[in-house]
Amino acid sequence: MASFVTEVLASSGKLEKDDLASKISKLSRKVDETKEELSDMINKKYNEFIPSMDAAEELMDQVEAVSKDIDLLKSFIENEVQQNLHEAVTEYAKLKQQLEKNTAVISMLQHLQEFDTAMEEYHKTLQEKKYEAAAKQLGKARGSVEALKAWKDSELPLLKALSSEITVQRENLIYHLGEEWKKLAVWKLPPAKELNGMESFLTTALHLNSGESKEDKHTPNHLLSSVLQALVIQGELHKKIKLFGQVLLKYMLKPLIMYPSLLVEVGEQLEQGTVLSLHSEENQVEHPAPAEVYTKILIVLKTLHEHLFGTSIDDKKVSAILGDQIWEEMSDCIIRECLLYSIPTNSSQLAAYDTVIKETEDFENHLKDMGYLSGDSTDLLKYARNVNCHFASKKCQDVIVAARKLMTSEMHNTVKISPDYKLAIPKLPNLGGGSREKQEVKRSGHCDQQILENEKQLGQRTLCLPVCRISESVQQLMELAIKTLSEAVGSSPQWYVDTTAITSRMKMSLAYEDNLLKFPHLAAIQHNNCMFLAHHLLTLGHQFRPHLPLKDGVAYFVDLVPGFRRLGAQCFVAQMNVQKAEMLERLSTARNFSNLDDEDNYSAASKAVRQVIHQLKRLGKVWQDVLPVNIYCKSMGTLLNTAISELITKIMMLEDISTEDGERLHTLCQTILEEGPLVFTPLPEENKNKKYQEEVPVYVKKWLTFKELSIVLHASLQEIVDRWAEGKGPLAQEFSSSEMKSLIRALFQNTDRRAIALTKIK
Repeated sequence: MASFVTEVLASSGKLEKDDLASKISKLSRKVDETKEELSDMINKKYNEFIPSMDAAEELMDQVEAVSKDIDLLKSFIENEVQQNLHEAVTEYAKLKQQLEKNTAVISMLQHLQEFDTAMEEYHKTLQEKKYEAAAKQLGKARGSVEALKAWKDSELPLLKALSSEITVQRENLIYHLGEEWKKLAVWKLPPAKELNGMESFLTTALHLNSGESKEDKHTPNHLLSSVLQALVIQGELHKKIKLFGQVLLKYMLKPLIMYPSLLVEVGEQLEQGTVLSLHSEENQVEHPAPAEVYTKILIVLKTLHEHLFGTSIDDKKVSAILGDQIWEEMSDCIIRECLLYSIPTNSSQLAAYDTVIKETEDFENHLKDMGYLSGDSTDLLKYARNVNCHFASKKCQDVIVAARKLMTSEMHNTVKISPDYKLAIPKLPNLGGGSREKQEVKRSGHCDQQILENEKQLGQRTLCLPVCRISESVQQLMELAIKTLSEAVGSSPQWYVDTTAITSRMKMSLAYEDNLLKFPHLAAIQHNNCMFLAHHLLTLGHQFRPHLPLKDGVAYFVDLVPGFRRLGAQCFVAQMNVQKAEMLERLSTARNFSNLDDEDNYSAASKAVRQVIHQLKRLGKVWQDVLPVNIYCKSMGTLLNTAISELITKIMMLEDISTEDGERLHTLCQTILEEGPLVFTPLPEENKNKKYQEEVPVYVKKWLTFKELSIVLHASLQEIVDRWAEGKGPLAQEFSSSEMKSLIRALFQNTDRRAIALTKIK
């Protein structure tokens, strides 16, 4: 068996590639046959030599040797097969790569041939002015170049040359198309520097030469169609029409819209074809009528449609492209320069405005028929149809202008308002006595009257404004609001809603922040202005409610009342804070009212007190006859209370008060007690102010406390104990026991009498 395997291995080097498979098959069969023979041999040997263990071991050695030879043979066979397969695959890949390269070369040559053919056709059709065909051939040539660029092994110099040629020829085609376009529409324009007024546009003219047959104008214009189609293919048509539209708007359409006396004329010239030119006729109208504007625009656009933009490109008219470019700006100009001024100035003219709406609809329909416009409803037609809102807006703008003029007038020009003052409301239309709602109101009012007959009646001046002064402009502003609401009676809901918006904006016109802080007089007037408006807004809506087109749930100006009240209160409180700050600043120079036995200290303290009194007197004169009496007294009382509270705090902080200090502090307190009430002068008549001067404790919270402090500063220990009266006297009503003990310790030396007095303060 060993010799057989050795023979097989020795002869393996002689195997040829062509019969390798057959020999491998034979070897495999021999291996199988050898296995069977070995198996039979092993069984036979085993049976023969079973008694002998040595023979069995020899037999096993032979089996192992044969197995190793078999494994070696299999490994050889597998390596040989893999090597031959790898060589075959490598050969196949080389052949495939060569085939792909040859195919690509053939494809490149085909694209080069197509490029050459397309360029020849391009030059031919360009010379014949067949621009559409030339543009298509140039597109084919460009496609061939793009296909060549996709081939990764293409020669770069060749591609650069072809791409450069395509670019040059495209620019050449666009140049020729541009020249043809210039012949189709020739503008004669005024210098840009001279565009100043209507006269500068009189030299504007547009010459249209579509190249159509002079013998038969109905013959299709192949040159125009060819030029337009070529511009589309090159992506230049929109650019050309956009530039044309800009010039058309600036030099022809907008001037025709803006100037009523400017007209358009269509003429024919032998060499230059159709000419659109502008001329003027005397016209005194400041703003043109919509019908006149529509007529002039249609003349221009119809002429352009007949000679230039009536051609269809890819099932779409060229006029649609121009319409997309100019419509928005042109319609805005029509609205701004024409329709805006055609809005009626009073409600009686609204019905006649239907004519303008019909003219606008006809104008848009003509544009749609020519292809300039698409869609159902445009902003132009919506504007015309929404005349009620625009009428309301225009009316409101007039009212706002008048209101702004009033509010920018001098604020300190005032008028006096009394409780008997009432706004003059014009007579409103009679709603008729048969309405169910009115009958219910009557029944309700009758029942209320019967109930009130048995109850306590309200005063005649309940809910009336107190006597005060307001700005004359605010009174006129309220009268303007009444007039505006009266005009709104019977009008559209939009008109009323805008009217309420005007009223809600009144408070925005009442802001004079810098002046209000600087001048207390203006702050008081501002306060009164806001309260005046708030007072009348409470009932204004209800007075007009039956006559205004409102639905349930709509606020009748009542929602504006808190805002006006808040504005008036804020401005006046800010002024009060300014006055308080000034007062405290003056008192801070009094050196804490300590050591008044020193002349300098006493002089500083006395000066501070005098300045405060002077400030209050001056403020009392400024607010006199301006603020309502109750507001005046409360305001002056608050400021005076601030001054004496500061003085009380400073004195109570003193730990040692000499006899002389006490006398001088008493003098300062007496000055305030004597002159403080005199600052209460709400009325010009002096004899009428005494009542309010006697009521100082009502308005000055710390007045009685300050009065008791003044008495203590000048009193003996026994007098203090007597006024304390075991916690039941007037002194005990204003001070706590600890405060009074501290004050006694500061005023009196430590003696038995003081100790006894302190025991009684509890």
